[in-house]
Amino acid sequence: MHKKSYYKILIFYIIFFFQQNSFATIFEGIPRIIDGDSLEINNNKIRLFGIDAPEKKQICKKPYLIISFLNFQRNYECGLMAINELKKFINNRTIKCISESKDRYNRYLSTCYLKNKDINSWLVKNGYAIAYRRYSKKYVLEEQYAEKNKLGIWQGTFQNPEEWRKKN
Repeated sequence: MHKKSYYKILIFYIIFFFQQNSFATIFEGIPRIIDGDSLEINNNKIRLFGIDAPEKKQICKKPYLIISFLNFQRNYECGLMAINELKKFINNRTIKCISESKDRYNRYLSTCYLKNKDINSWLVKNGYAIAYRRYSKKYVLEEQYAEKNKLGIWQGTFQNPEEWRKKN
């Protein structure tokens, strides 16, 4: 085989490979919020990439009375809090979600934006979700910020959403 033919074939396969693996699907619209890290736009189910929010029925604890070294905590519905805060943040406005793959449940794994604001990042930075380190380290700094400032679920105690799902 001639050297030029070899390079032409190699270039063809490289271009073909990258075209097959670099697709991005974009969804725009007013979402229906399913839970703190899942939504739907025009019947397309979307899972927010790189984050994990408490589940809809998940209960967390937060302090309600602190006396010296005693810390009294009460239960609250942290999964519903994540849903409600996401709904308030989006406020029936159009968002844009960019997806490059799907998960095992056939949901689009997406980073979503309200104008130019990364919604995934906002959820983690405000303590309504955690960085889903199993799949990405993208939002670790936002999680550290929320934990340091005791925002959202970080004001008390909670079970990692993935662990909660396994037990419930």
